[in-house]
Amino acid sequence: MSVPSPGTGLFAVVDGYSAGRFLPPAFDRAGAAVLHVRSTPAWLACVPVPDLRPYVGTLVHDGTRRTVARLAERGVAGVVAGQETGVPLADELAERLRLPGNGTRHSAARRDKFRMIETVRAAGLHCARQWKATDGPALAASATADGCFPYVVKPLRSASSDGVTVCRTAAEVRAAADRILGTTDLFAEPNTEVLMQSYLDGTEYVVDVVLRDGARHVCGVWRYDKPLRGGRRLYDKDILVDPDEAPVPELIAYVDRVLAALDIRHGAAHAEVMLTAQGPALVEIGARLNGNMDPGFHDLCLGANQADLTALAYARPDDFVRRYGGTVYRPLRAALVHNAATSVSGRVEAVDEDVVATIAALPTVRLVTPRLGPGDPIRPTVDLITSTLRVHFAGDSLAEVLADHRRVVALSDRVYRLADPARPVGSR
Repeated sequence: MSVPSPGTGLFAVVDGYSAGRFLPPAFDRAGAAVLHVRSTPAWLACVPVPDLRPYVGTLVHDGTRRTVARLAERGVAGVVAGQETGVPLADELAERLRLPGNGTRHSAARRDKFRMIETVRAAGLHCARQWKATDGPALAASATADGCFPYVVKPLRSASSDGVTVCRTAAEVRAAADRILGTTDLFAEPNTEVLMQSYLDGTEYVVDVVLRDGARHVCGVWRYDKPLRGGRRLYDKDILVDPDEAPVPELIAYVDRVLAALDIRHGAAHAEVMLTAQGPALVEIGARLNGNMDPGFHDLCLGANQADLTALAYARPDDFVRRYGGTVYRPLRAALVHNAATSVSGRVEAVDEDVVATIAALPTVRLVTPRLGPGDPIRPTVDLITSTLRVHFAGDSLAEVLADHRRVVALSDRVYRLADPARPVGSR
C-alpha cells in the first residue's frame, strides 16, 4: 500500500504483541514514529515479547496519571491498541489526553464478551442469548431451565478460541465451566466468572475494518471453515469472499451497527459474525487488528492492509478519509489462510525444513509459518493457540487455492520430527 504524503508525529502502541508487531513499520511508512507502552508489570507469557527496536522509546504503565503525564511530555498524538489486552488502557489514555479514540463509556464492553453482547442487544441487534455464573452447577441449572441445547461455554475476556466448548448436555456445561473457573485465561487474567451463550447455528464470517472519526473502510470479509471436533470448533480455513456476493453487504451493514453500538469510531476492528437463519449475529468484536493479518499478503490480495490503513488513519486522517472513507475492499486474488490442526502428542525434536520447503513451493502458497520449534511440546489441537502451522494462500482461482490447501493438510504433521511421539506422525 502506498501512502500519498508523509505523516508526522509520535504515536503510542499499547501492548504491541501478535499482529501489533506490524504497527511500527506501518507508522514508519506513514512518516510517523511510535512509542511502546506495556500495560502489565511483566511481559505476557502467552505470546512472544515484542521487538522493541522499531520503537523510539518504551514505558511500563504504572498508574494512569503518571502514564498520561509521560505521554503528554513526549507530545504523543494518538494511542493505538496493539492487541486485545491493550484496548482498555488505549481507550483511557486517549481520553485523558483528549486525543482521537473510542472513549471509555463502552470500553469494558469491547473486552468483556457478556457486556459486549448485552450492549449490542440493547441497540436492537440480533445476537445470542446468554448467561454468566461463578460456578459450574449454576450455569448447568440455567441451561437445564432454558432447555435449548446446545450451548457455547467460554471465558469472558480471552481470545483465540481459548476454552470455547460446544455443550450438548447440562453435564457438559458444568464440566466446561469447571475447566475454566479458577484458572487464568490466555492473557493471564483470572477466570472468576464463565459465560454461556445459546448456540448460533450458521456460517461464520470475519469482517475487518479501519475507521477515522466514524469514516469506515472494510478491509476484507472472510468466511470461516471451522469443523467441530470433540466439542471444539477448530480454525481451518479463512476464505476471502467477493464483496458483491451475498451475504457480504448484509454483514457489513450489521457490523456498521455493531461499531456504532460499541462506540468504535477510530482505528482497527476485527468482527466475527455468524449468519443464522434469523440474520447476522455477533460472536465477538475486537477493537484491534485481525490476528491473521499479514501486510504483504493482504497487499497482494487486497491492495491494502489493516496495519497500514490504521497508521494512515491516525497519522494522515484527511488522506485516509479521502481515499478510504465509506469504501469496501476489491479483491485482487483468491485468498485463503489455513491454521493446521493435529492429533499428535509429544515434543518437537526438529522442524523438517524439506517438508516446509515442499509446502512453500506449492503454486499458491505465499507464506508458511511453523508455530513450534525444537523442544516445544506438541499436543492435539483444541484452539487457535494449539494449531501447529499457519499457511497463507493466494491464486488466480479458489479451486487452485483449495487444491493446494488439501496438499498442505496431507503434509502438515510431517513438518515436525518428534521425540517419542504419543501417536504416529501423520495420524489423525
